[in-house]
Amino acid sequence: MGTLNKVTCKKLIKGIVLLILILLCLSDCTKSDFDKQEQVSEFTSFLDNRIPDLMKRYDIPGANVALIHDGEIVWLRAYGYADVGRKQTMTKGTTYRAESLSKSVTAWGVVKLVEQGKLDFDAPVKQYIKSWELPAGVEETITVRQLLSNSAGMPLGTIGEEYSPKGQIPSLQEYLSKEAKQIQKPGSFLYSNVGYNLLELMIEEVTGQKFAEYMDEEILGPLGMQNSSFVWKEENEDNMATGYDIKGHPVPAYVYPGKASGGLFTTADDVARFVIAGMPQFDKTNQKLLKVSNMQEIYSPYVEIPGLYGIVADSYGMGHFLETLENGDKAVFHGGQGHGWMTHFHCLPDKGDGIVILTNSQRSWPFISYLISDWSKWIGIPALGMNRIAQGVLLVWSVILLLFIASLLLLWRIGTNFMSGNRKWVPFTKENRLLRFLLGFVALAILTILVWCVNQDYLFITSVFPTAYQWLGLSALVFAVTCMLLAVFPRLSMKVMKIK
Repeated sequence: MGTLNKVTCKKLIKGIVLLILILLCLSDCTKSDFDKQEQVSEFTSFLDNRIPDLMKRYDIPGANVALIHDGEIVWLRAYGYADVGRKQTMTKGTTYRAESLSKSVTAWGVVKLVEQGKLDFDAPVKQYIKSWELPAGVEETITVRQLLSNSAGMPLGTIGEEYSPKGQIPSLQEYLSKEAKQIQKPGSFLYSNVGYNLLELMIEEVTGQKFAEYMDEEILGPLGMQNSSFVWKEENEDNMATGYDIKGHPVPAYVYPGKASGGLFTTADDVARFVIAGMPQFDKTNQKLLKVSNMQEIYSPYVEIPGLYGIVADSYGMGHFLETLENGDKAVFHGGQGHGWMTHFHCLPDKGDGIVILTNSQRSWPFISYLISDWSKWIGIPALGMNRIAQGVLLVWSVILLLFIASLLLLWRIGTNFMSGNRKWVPFTKENRLLRFLLGFVALAILTILVWCVNQDYLFITSVFPTAYQWLGLSALVFAVTCMLLAVFPRLSMKVMKIK
């Protein structure tokens, strides 16, 4: 028995050493090969190598990346394919679905109406909507500010309700009648597409215009976002990137019944223009669309963010995630994830720095996180919350390796016990009953979770860890089977062996 324990310990030590070496290799893969505050040309040269490498690693067909420095677009580059099947290359002017990045732009549309005296941030939204009644159970006191800050208690809304741009689409009122519900009391953070689409209806009621028309006239046009629109345009067809889902299957362009929460079609250049407009002291276009005081309102934290979103952000303002860095700087950002597209912008309004990342792949969260990390190092600021996604990738691969090593060592021990004759099929023996019950419970719990995961149409973890999630599932399965074997094939003591 002592010899067995020594051999097991030796193998365990070897496994741990191997794990450390592999983790060091993985960690080295994520390092940036540049120093802080290098010149733009040196950093962009680095990106020209970094971006294709990351795209290959995560199987991302195409991407557009723009850099903003001192309030100007200093670099914009397109990579890969807008459509893999047709070998259509990505261009700087390729159109993307912005997804939830749309919320930031929508927020500007609401704030513009407040400046014009047509809305009040703290007035109930109900007083501005006359043609449609809030469904029963929805708080009539929810305010414009609460909807803007995702603190009205509205739900996320049905995911996957996609329609062909040329087909029949439910009206906004039909959508809201089905989706608008009060699922928690107003006042705390709950990310909601429904809430922003309720703002869309409010804008239409107050202005007497279609939401897309109002946004084009008051926000997109004045900001020079000439290639952006909240409605599908025929000219988009030839210039639109094809999306690709988590498995790499192509996804044609689609639209939602509501536009305000995720319906913007845009380009990297236009998103960069929008980001610059939110840097009033650096914006050289003289398009002071909103008052500086209202820009400060937009970037003011109204609700703290708990849970999953709290990993990358401290709070939410008006259509923007916010984070206060260790050195006191304020980072402002928003991203978007849809079926086949992912988008993101990050900026420091008070420093004039920003980055825009648009991709036509649902596998892009690590890609975006690594680029945000590189960018933050280049401009010389402390680590951002988005960096934690890249750290999470390393953590998940660590868990995978640990599960495989633990399973292999345990399986080896089971095998040697069988060969020595002191492990047998006696599932109902009293020997180590409590421990075996716990092992069986762990195995069944893991298997239940895995079966549930396999039967889901979409899991958030698949986008965050697009290359690791299958290995995580496999390692968990192997570990569960190992636990079950330990439970039903117990190792018997010498006393029990003599009785048998």
